[in-house]
Amino acid sequence: MSDDFGVPEPEHLTSIGAAEDPIAESSVRLALPAEADAIGQIQVAAWRRAYEGLLPAQVLADLDPMQFSAQWRAALLMPGEARNRVMVALAGRTLVGFAAITASDDPDADPRHDALIAELAVDPEATRAGHGSRLLNAVVDTVRADGFSRVTVWVNATDDVLRAFYTESGWAPDGAHRELDLHGDGSVRVKQLRLHTDPSERTELDLTQA
Repeated sequence: MSDDFGVPEPEHLTSIGAAEDPIAESSVRLALPAEADAIGQIQVAAWRRAYEGLLPAQVLADLDPMQFSAQWRAALLMPGEARNRVMVALAGRTLVGFAAITASDDPDADPRHDALIAELAVDPEATRAGHGSRLLNAVVDTVRADGFSRVTVWVNATDDVLRAFYTESGWAPDGAHRELDLHGDGSVRVKQLRLHTDPSERTELDLTQA
């Protein structure tokens, strides 16, 4: 999980701005601790879709959004390394997606220069509206501004849709692979491949597609 950057939590989200202030139809910004519940709910919904057919249905049903939310809240309230970021995508005032960025901890990475998208998820009910693309574009802009020269992400090897989402924006496999043992007993293994891009050479995604 990524940490926050010292953003104070408002008593109520409505305190962020006056009710009469104009609200952008779609936007991306840094996450607030008060949004941890929504982030946890979106992560569980996205995982249930991503791991359908890979994990038993009961395991997916038992995923607890509140447990995820508690972890996100703790991360957002306790500042860590300055370049750890959690960003959220909004449709009006509704949170519909999020991304977590950190310095890469992969064994072959240089954390001074290599960033990692630890999580990027959009509410399954809000896909195909450009929110994922806006998040990805904002992530790449952010890691570039933070001085990273490379950003990576791990995707399931069988997830052709997600891989296309990245490759259509200029990402490419870097040759690294790994295998996750989801149960810890070898009964369910998921192969993943790593994609990377140079943030200085970002290609904008079609915002009507992701």
